Amino acid sequence: MFDLLKFKDRTAVITDRNEVITYGQLAEEVENFAAHYYGGFVFTLCENVLGSFVGYVACMNKHIPQVLLDGSKDLELVLRLIGIYQPEYIWMPTSRVDEISGETIYQYQDYSLQKMNYAEPIADKSINPELLLCLTTSGSTGSPKLVRLSEKNLQSNAESIAEYLNIDENERPVTSLPMYYSYGMSVINSHLIKGATILLTDKAVMQREFWSFIKEQKATSISGVPYTYEMLKRLRFFRMELPELKTMCQAGGKLNAAYVKEYVDFAEANGKQFIVMYGQTEAAPRMSYLPSDKAVEKNASIGIAIPGGELCVMDADGTKITEPEVDGELVYKGENVCLGYAETRADLMKGDENHGELHTGDIAKFDADGFFYITGRMKRFVKIWGNRTNLDATEQLVKAITPNCACGGVDDLITVFVTEDGLEEKIKALLVDKTGFNPRAFQVKKIDAIPVKTSGKIDYPELQKMLS
Repeated sequence: MFDLLKFKDRTAVITDRNEVITYGQLAEEVENFAAHYYGGFVFTLCENVLGSFVGYVACMNKHIPQVLLDGSKDLELVLRLIGIYQPEYIWMPTSRVDEISGETIYQYQDYSLQKMNYAEPIADKSINPELLLCLTTSGSTGSPKLVRLSEKNLQSNAESIAEYLNIDENERPVTSLPMYYSYGMSVINSHLIKGATILLTDKAVMQREFWSFIKEQKATSISGVPYTYEMLKRLRFFRMELPELKTMCQAGGKLNAAYVKEYVDFAEANGKQFIVMYGQTEAAPRMSYLPSDKAVEKNASIGIAIPGGELCVMDADGTKITEPEVDGELVYKGENVCLGYAETRADLMKGDENHGELHTGDIAKFDADGFFYITGRMKRFVKIWGNRTNLDATEQLVKAITPNCACGGVDDLITVFVTEDGLEEKIKALLVDKTGFNPRAFQVKKIDAIPVKTSGKIDYPELQKMLS
């Protein structure tokens, strides 16, 4: 995946702990990690630290199939996924190894490789040789559903991103996103293939240490979800002295068009670029970008297809819509489209079920110039600060407290409807604990009755009308 020796004398990573590692040294650590692997599936519990990063790159370069998970994820959810997929190894923070009944066989920095042993292992643990990486697709709600990605999917997307962002070996991107998140992962991939220097930090954009690190290490780009850029505005980002920062990328949900215009205007006035992108984990993950020279004129658009990809809009009958300004389902075609999903260990053996075509589930249209606009969603997902979150899975969590509940939502806010008083704090505490999201991601609203259709199913469109 990464030609590390091509850039062996260049700096690959600088961390906020003053650690520095060259591409050549990274290649050595990849070999050290791989020497302890004897086949099977790896769970990587990610943190934005060097140990996690080295394990991720080792698996990518040695074609070791892995799934990326949040390293701070609730133990109960991790154990549930272990029970379903029975990974042979877990690459995890050493501080957490006592939570998992495995044997430590290798350590690097503050990370340990745990070899797992099961009383009753799954009989057939075959894995499709094309499979390289799995990512979660339902945010932090603990769904066992994984997106299956091949090396071709990931390589093609990294190359496309590097092309339209003009990435070269002089870039110094800061990890403003977690590496288990497809967007954060793609920032790493698209820069490592070009020999750039990754500025690795686990600090959040709201922390003073994050900005000290950016300034000290002369970061050239930052990537964020809509929430990131809303927070940056509160931090008076436009007044900061960041002369080396040339590129600001936004994806992971729709940023208000007025905000887009503000950032674009700021970028133009200061010799920078603000680039809006659109993607899904299933596309490894980028599908479109808005060229900076169109960012003012088309500030509500997701732009055009990435190099090598194709976007179109289809009607309910699956016919391609050829007239502009007509809503339909957004469909993407490209080498970066995932192989399919996995919900059990046996699914890791499945082949390519998508054949390069992804039905996004988003409603969209295009204008007379061929620029695309998202106008709605077909399915019950919202994005909470960039994490695609399944409202149905969230609802199931709440049912542990009350069966009379239903979830609706918009990006960055899930509303839990209940019919009883006094449940707000209990429900919020549960959801914060299970998802890791800030309490502001949830609101609880009491209504007289959960609306249902004549079929007896919950009337979600009616619930959406009640959102406030």
